[in-house]
Amino acid sequence: MKKFILGLTRFVGSEEAVTAIEYALLAALIAVAVIGGASLLGTSVHNEFSSIAGVV
Repeated sequence: MKKFILGLTRFVGSEEAVTAIEYALLAALIAVAVIGGASLLGTSVHNEFSSIAGVV
């Protein structure tokens, strides 16, 4: 367990860890934006089809 913690602290202190964390945060931000956009688009499409169905 001590080796694991020592390795983890070395990794977190390295430049590679900082880059990996930045990429992970960027990927999470993109995922949130895509999910939010898809949700809004889905609602808009649903409303449009509902209004078309009401006319027909």
